[in-house]
Amino acid sequence: MNRRVFLKAALASLVTGTTGGAAYGLFESGWVQITRPALVLPNLPKAFEGTTVAFLTDIHHGPFTSLDYVNAVVRTTLALCPDLIVLGGDYSLKESKYIRPCFDAMAGLKAPLGVYGVLGNHDYWHGLSETRDGFAAAKIGELTNRGVWLERGGSRFRLAGVDDLWMGKVDITGAVGDAGENDACLLVSHNPDVAEKMRDPRVGLMLSGHTRGGQVVVPAGGAPFVPSHYGQKYLKGLVKAPHTSVYVSRGLGTTSAPFRVGSRPELTLITLKSA
Repeated sequence: MNRRVFLKAALASLVTGTTGGAAYGLFESGWVQITRPALVLPNLPKAFEGTTVAFLTDIHHGPFTSLDYVNAVVRTTLALCPDLIVLGGDYSLKESKYIRPCFDAMAGLKAPLGVYGVLGNHDYWHGLSETRDGFAAAKIGELTNRGVWLERGGSRFRLAGVDDLWMGKVDITGAVGDAGENDACLLVSHNPDVAEKMRDPRVGLMLSGHTRGGQVVVPAGGAPFVPSHYGQKYLKGLVKAPHTSVYVSRGLGTTSAPFRVGSRPELTLITLKSA
């Protein structure tokens, strides 16, 4: 093979490989995986043993994540028949015009124990007031440094949520409220880094998103970029923090580019169990 033929063949292979890689990245960004972890919530009352929680986070409706996709996520969630639905923040991307349509779609979410959510950094960047209006219009309970008692069969547990770590002010005490050390408390924080410095012993389990599982993960090399001060630690899945456990979802949408590689979008159906 002479030099000219070799260069032509190499260029053709590069173009083909790049095109194929981009096509796969687009495909994976819509290839939602339903994960079903069974997670321990210490002090969980027997009445709540086996309670299912659908956790949806980082939807990022915008130029990369269509409204049809959001509606499909809503339909899939309803088909799973969860007892409780929790939203982990970052509902839009790029512009405020995407906020209300996303919440109009999520207004269809219903569960026996309710639908609740917290704010993420993108919700501040693209329109905080519009996001809060969306919560109200969709009848989704906003848990910004506050919590609610969920009740069943004469028993209860605390569902609490905190503000975004980057853009808001996190108040663990306000979220946990009057829960005692013998109460079960599930905390929702968009950013998992909150768990690293949290010392409140009442928080038995935390749910987070934000890192999107790295969005692009290199085989044997991990994710080149993780939006966390603790590197790969809070990339995905169940993580042991200093004083609690954190489940980090890979999220449902994308940012920066409409690709996912080695990090499929995740719709999480959690089953709660006692210690």
